[in-house]
Amino acid sequence: MDGIIPLYKERGLTSFDCVAKLRHILHTKKVGHSGTLDPSVDGVLPICIGSATKVVPYLMASGKVYKGTVTLGLATTTEDLDGEVIDRQPLTTPFDRAKLLQAAAALTGTIQQTPPMFSAVKVNGRRLYEYARAGETVERPTRTITVSAFDLVDDGQFDAEQGTQTIAFEIACSKGTYVRTLAVDLGRQLGVPAVMASLTRLKSGGFDLEQTVTLDQVAAAMAAEDLSEILRPIDYALRDYPHVALTERLWGLVKNGVFLDEEQVGSTAPVVALTYQDQTKCLYQYLPEKKQYKPLKMFTVN
Repeated sequence: MDGIIPLYKERGLTSFDCVAKLRHILHTKKVGHSGTLDPSVDGVLPICIGSATKVVPYLMASGKVYKGTVTLGLATTTEDLDGEVIDRQPLTTPFDRAKLLQAAAALTGTIQQTPPMFSAVKVNGRRLYEYARAGETVERPTRTITVSAFDLVDDGQFDAEQGTQTIAFEIACSKGTYVRTLAVDLGRQLGVPAVMASLTRLKSGGFDLEQTVTLDQVAAAMAAEDLSEILRPIDYALRDYPHVALTERLWGLVKNGVFLDEEQVGSTAPVVALTYQDQTKCLYQYLPEKKQYKPLKMFTVN
C-alpha cells in the first residue's frame, strides 16, 4: 500500500493523532505527514503511506495557503486562543484599511521569523514547547521564510466593549512559516498586542481543501477494500520535475545506482524524475561539469 492521502484534519486533533488513526485504519506502520498542523487548526494535511513516505520532503517544499483571523488588542502565551492572556491593550478606535495594508505589506516577501516558544522546533535536543511548559526560556534561532501574499479580506470587526478588532486574512507562504507568529507580528507593526484567532490550511503539497478526505471516508474505503479514490500516486509529489522514461537496459543500471550520461537522459534539467513501466522510480541530479546525472533519491527498485 503506497500513496498519498490528502487528509482533512479536523480541529481538536494533532497531526500525530491523524497518523496514529490512519495506522490503525490501514493496518500499516509506515505512515508520515508532511507538515504539522496545530490542534486548533483544521485543513489540508497530506499523509504519505508506505514507500510514499520518501517523498515527504518534496511535498513539504511546496508552498502553503491559509485563511484565518487575527484579533488586535490582546496577546497570549501561545500566540493563539489556546494560551493564557498575557497582555491587553484595548483599542478605542479601529485601525483603518490603509494602516492595516501597510502593516501586512511589511510582512510580505523574504523575511526573518523567530519561532514561538510553543512550537515543535528543537533547540539543544529539546522542543521549544517543552521549555515553555517548564517555565524556561531559551534563545530561539531565527529562520528565513517567504510570504508571497498577505491579503486582508476585510477591514475587520471592531468590538468597542472588548476593545478588539478581528481581521480576516489569507496568506501564501513557504514551508516552516508560523502563521500565528505572523499574526502577532502584524500587531507589532501596528504597535498593539495581537493573537491568531482562527486558522485553516487551504492548500499544501499541491492539494487544496476540495481534494481532501476525512478519516471516516478513509475508513469506509478501507472497509470496502477500494482505496482507488483515496490514495494518490507517489508521482503526485513529483509532477513538477521533468519525467524521463527508461529503457529496460537503463533501468537495470539505474536501480544499481549507476550515473547516466547527459545523452542517455536526453536532458540538462537540474533534477529529473526517472520512470520505468509508467512508475516513477527515482530522482537524478545533473552534474554540469561532468555532463552526467547522479542518483538523488531512490523510491523503489522493484
